[in-house]
Amino acid sequence: MRWTDDRGGNVDDRRGSGGGGGGMIVGGGLGTLIIAAIVFFLGGDPSGILNSGSIQSSGNSERRELTAQEKQIGEMVDMMGKWNMITWEQIFRENGMTYTAPEIVLFENTTTSACGTAQSAMGPFYCPADQKVYMDMSFFNELQQKFGAKVTEFTVAYVLAHEVGHHVQTLLGTTQKVDALRRSGRYSDAEMNKVSVATELQADFYAGVWTKRTNDTKNIIEPGDIQSAIDAAQAVGDDNIQRRSQGYVNQESFTHGSSAQRKEWFMKGYNTGDIRQGDTFNQLLK
Repeated sequence: MRWTDDRGGNVDDRRGSGGGGGGMIVGGGLGTLIIAAIVFFLGGDPSGILNSGSIQSSGNSERRELTAQEKQIGEMVDMMGKWNMITWEQIFRENGMTYTAPEIVLFENTTTSACGTAQSAMGPFYCPADQKVYMDMSFFNELQQKFGAKVTEFTVAYVLAHEVGHHVQTLLGTTQKVDALRRSGRYSDAEMNKVSVATELQADFYAGVWTKRTNDTKNIIEPGDIQSAIDAAQAVGDDNIQRRSQGYVNQESFTHGSSAQRKEWFMKGYNTGDIRQGDTFNQLLK
């Protein structure tokens, strides 16, 4: 991935500030944390799992200086944040709308969010309540070691673009429609799982659109970058995760889409560069 001098200034870097405190997450110990990471990695609003249960996080209140590598990572995320800002401002302007960028929060271990206490075990997520993207960079080690994806700089770019895709859904009203369906109580768990899959696949599609449009203007893509994004998308496909965690696949319980679907929708976004081609819901929200 080719770096540029772009910086957005919309990164809240809380690393080294001393996380911790008495946040709540699903009760049940380490097994629950692993399940939470699997279920919500690259997901949307995690407030349901973040705000339930009673397991406490002890944390560490001591401050420390960031290492040179950590500072460089902060610069990289700031650059990617600006890339997202520029591209989505352009796309929204072309469609007669105004884009407002999300804040990107870098943290370690735990921090607060409007959706509840954010834990590193949750993986990167977007919180619609405060319109912020939360990322603990240590989770990319989990992506490589436990889910089999080769992590590169563009892997981080893809993950961030996916979470910004959820922000785009909020700005377009999609998140609110999905939440209304969930709160109505009229739909079964299996039906809501289909809506959840459509939501996640659309965020993958938006990540593909962002990749195409950003590369057209910034020329950031280098050999292997697109494949690293595909590898990450496929690694966290529901079928791959279920096969690794329980030894079999239950399609009715999918919440994020299969590996093949995640690749398909990312590549559709990348090949078209057209936000209007991303109706993954196919009448589900009509």
